[in-house]
Amino acid sequence: MTARFATIRVLALLSVLLGVNYVAWRWLESVNWSAWWIAVPLVIAETYSLIDTFLFCLTMWRARERPAPVSPPQGTVDVFITTYDEPIELVMTTARAAKRIAYPHSTWILDDGSRPELEAEARAAGVGYLTRSEDWTGKPRHAKAGNLNSALFQTDGEFLLILDADQVPDPLILHRTLGYFADDPEVALVQTPQWFVNVEEADPLGSQAPLFYGPIQQGKDGWNAAFFCGSNAVLRREALMQLGIVGYVRDVTESATKALKAAETMIAREADTAASPALATELGALRIAISQGRKDLAAGDSVAEVAARVGEAVDRASRILVAQDLAGIRADLDEIGALPLQQDAELGQVVVDEAGLDALASSDLSPITAVEAVRGLLDTLRLDRGDEAQPILPLATISVTEDMATAMQLHALGWRSVYHHEILAHGLAPEDLRTMLTQRLRWAQGTLQVMLRDNPLVKRGLSAGQRLMYFATMWSYLSGFAAIVYLAAPVIYLVFGVLPVTAWSVDFFARFLPYFLINQALFLVVAKGVRTWRGQQYSLALFPVWIRACWTAFANVVLGRPLSFAVTRKDGRDPRGVPWGEIWPQLTAMVVLAIALVIGVTRVFLGTADGTGTLVNTAWVLYDLVVLSVIIQAARYRGPAASILEEQSNERQH
Repeated sequence: MTARFATIRVLALLSVLLGVNYVAWRWLESVNWSAWWIAVPLVIAETYSLIDTFLFCLTMWRARERPAPVSPPQGTVDVFITTYDEPIELVMTTARAAKRIAYPHSTWILDDGSRPELEAEARAAGVGYLTRSEDWTGKPRHAKAGNLNSALFQTDGEFLLILDADQVPDPLILHRTLGYFADDPEVALVQTPQWFVNVEEADPLGSQAPLFYGPIQQGKDGWNAAFFCGSNAVLRREALMQLGIVGYVRDVTESATKALKAAETMIAREADTAASPALATELGALRIAISQGRKDLAAGDSVAEVAARVGEAVDRASRILVAQDLAGIRADLDEIGALPLQQDAELGQVVVDEAGLDALASSDLSPITAVEAVRGLLDTLRLDRGDEAQPILPLATISVTEDMATAMQLHALGWRSVYHHEILAHGLAPEDLRTMLTQRLRWAQGTLQVMLRDNPLVKRGLSAGQRLMYFATMWSYLSGFAAIVYLAAPVIYLVFGVLPVTAWSVDFFARFLPYFLINQALFLVVAKGVRTWRGQQYSLALFPVWIRACWTAFANVVLGRPLSFAVTRKDGRDPRGVPWGEIWPQLTAMVVLAIALVIGVTRVFLGTADGTGTLVNTAWVLYDLVVLSVIIQAARYRGPAASILEEQSNERQH
């Protein structure tokens, strides 16, 4: 263990202990209950921050700096360049650089925009071109994940290097990463950093994220939880295909369970209202068979086996009932309509229209028609029909960002990941505030979708460390709510004199200052000279984005509202200019903070405010203003032209 690593562990332990001491004291002794409406939100926000500190310390506890792989590179490789509407020359710059990768491989442009001019350019450059055809998907869906899933079934490389349209790879990227797969046959993913050539030293848009693409990913790597970031990563095809098969079986089983539940409800009602004891007995036997089918599915039996057994029971019931119920069949045909189970055009798998199932289960059908409806449900579940070959979905489609969800699924299946800390591709970051806000919103929405749909804390297959590492990333996007409290508390004190703590006592400073200072020392040691201030600024300054992401993800997952997907611009600045309408909350907060500062100082001079409390909150307000000032810098920022990428590619070629 190096001295730096030992120092990190000591500081991490002290941060957690001092934080627990401070927050426990806050809850037990210092909450001003007479002003509970601000005091309680503030202590809750501080508790949120303590949990955030704990998760960060846990991440850094096992940070690892990997040596280079021992084994030589081996295996066949497909290089995938994903694109939708990026400028053609930008895509071709990446494609030409990908073609020059030194290790033998095939290069493919995956064009979800289906642009004939890009196809012509690709063919002329000797680069493969793939797009999703209408006969496979019906229409493009699931954004980048759907694009990659389609390409997986049109190629056959053992490994996949995935690049965004702007990420120009180093010629040695495969030589530096493929060896990990040979060193450990359980490695499914090797992720490398994303680095941007059009970012100034000041990085006003906070694009480089050196803390994440460094200490944080190295920390997650120590817990076998370094995750896929969408680009600059190599994945093992075998692992993705296993993931697709497992997910396919799970989805079909869930659909079958819902269908059998609807069938059981329908038959149970018919049995209860049967016109004769014999009819009731036969329908009861069918109900028992369907119920047993549901139990067998839960026990692990295959959908095909269960459907076959229940189908035999349906056949027996149908033969007995048909002679008794012919008169009612015609009257039911219009009511039953189409069966509620369908084949999704792109997914190629059974999906359940739950509203349709509910309507079918509650409809007033004759016994024989009800039995035939059950037969129709079972027929839809058959997996052996030659006219409906069903592709599987290797990359996760539960989120607008496919990367984290896919990595978490792979880890849950027992696969391992590697974070290789070496810049092996250079790309383009957003060059204006509007594009940056769109990008960050998409990242936050996708991460929160995963948390709501597949929460790592309760996901089977993950280790305790992996659960917490994934949850740590998701937890960080909830900071917008804490930020509002941190901005409001000093304003309320300076303007109205309302104190959220019982007093600015020695006890307060003796507990808070050591906790705060050790925290900052930990960041300095972890960063090891890397500038992390921009990241700390944006964690607070983007609070409206984080709150909006929470709401839209909740509305999408829980309320079923659609969630739009916006591709990050790669062609320079957005011509619409500064998005004042999107940053008004930050600007308003800055104005309110400044006014509160003037009022607070004035109240001290007038003798109507406590000097110590005003001093503390003045420092607090000044810190908030400095943090939020990054929004002003970002609004004024004008990035360089995208031609930098072409120039750098030419330099590396020569």
